[in-house]
Amino acid sequence: MQGELIEILLKTAVVLGVPLGVIPLIVHVERRGAAFIQKRVGPNRVGLFGIFQPLADVVKFLFKEEVVPAHVLKPLYILAPILTLVMAILPFAGIPICEPFMLGARKVYPEIFRSDLGVFYVFATTALGSYGILIAGWASNNKYTLLGSIRACAQMISYELSLSITLVALFFLYGTVDLHEIVRQQNASFFGFLPTWGVFYQPVGCLLFLVAIFAESNRLPFDLAEGESELVAGYHLEYSSMKFALFFMAEYLHMIVLSALFVLLFFGGYNLLPGFGLIVDMIPQSLPLFQFLSLFFKVALMIWFFVWVRWSIPRFRYDQLMNLGWKRLLPLGIANLMVTVLYVYWKG
Repeated sequence: MQGELIEILLKTAVVLGVPLGVIPLIVHVERRGAAFIQKRVGPNRVGLFGIFQPLADVVKFLFKEEVVPAHVLKPLYILAPILTLVMAILPFAGIPICEPFMLGARKVYPEIFRSDLGVFYVFATTALGSYGILIAGWASNNKYTLLGSIRACAQMISYELSLSITLVALFFLYGTVDLHEIVRQQNASFFGFLPTWGVFYQPVGCLLFLVAIFAESNRLPFDLAEGESELVAGYHLEYSSMKFALFFMAEYLHMIVLSALFVLLFFGGYNLLPGFGLIVDMIPQSLPLFQFLSLFFKVALMIWFFVWVRWSIPRFRYDQLMNLGWKRLLPLGIANLMVTVLYVYWKG
């Protein structure tokens, strides 16, 4: 019993510590990446290459004056950023960072929430993040915040349909909904050199999933919920100091968890990168560590892709966003699902 308690505490520390710990690093990468893409200098004063600038920002958020406008509904106004952050952290409990391993006589799973249906838990908790945004927009008692929160919820619902249909096609193909088994089936190769990743099995599904996670995380070119040119700042207009920082952190946590899911489903997950296998052959006990590093590296590349897209593609109009989701991606997703089901039936 004591061993199980220590195991849960260690897993919780990793789930809370790693994502929250890398947020300042992602913020720095985003700023330097924006400067690089737009031929600007970027942060370069606080520490070498401005590496400590995000830490300075954290200190600023912590000690900045808390302003609560008089016209807001105070209990819900305070609850909204907390709820949004909690809903952004919860999905990490179902993300596998390595394959199960033996610790003494016990088989240890890396997830806090272990279930064959863990992928549904991850998507369910991710979707709950829209409640915090909706509460924030309504409790702020401001027309711009309300419009921003309604946009965010409509956007998430619209693109969750395409995302869900893509998942169903993928589950048909792999014959399982267990993330560990899906990753295991990607640990082979076509023709001796091409990995059996989901992106090669489901290229259309991969594209649909990629577009959908941009919309789900409210990132450019789909950040219509906080379109500055139309809604001033959107759903978090009335927030400042640490409350605004919680929304800020939740957005990056959504990026991380959706990138991890994308990698697990389409890019081999925690299967070892080239070169790591030689080290693991010499030190077999290091397998979980190098599987985690492989997943971490792939997710880091995906985060850079988020940054690159943000500073390269302009924001859509809202009607374009909805037309893309309902008139393009949804029919394409349904067609992809039908072709996948027919293929699986034909293969027997």
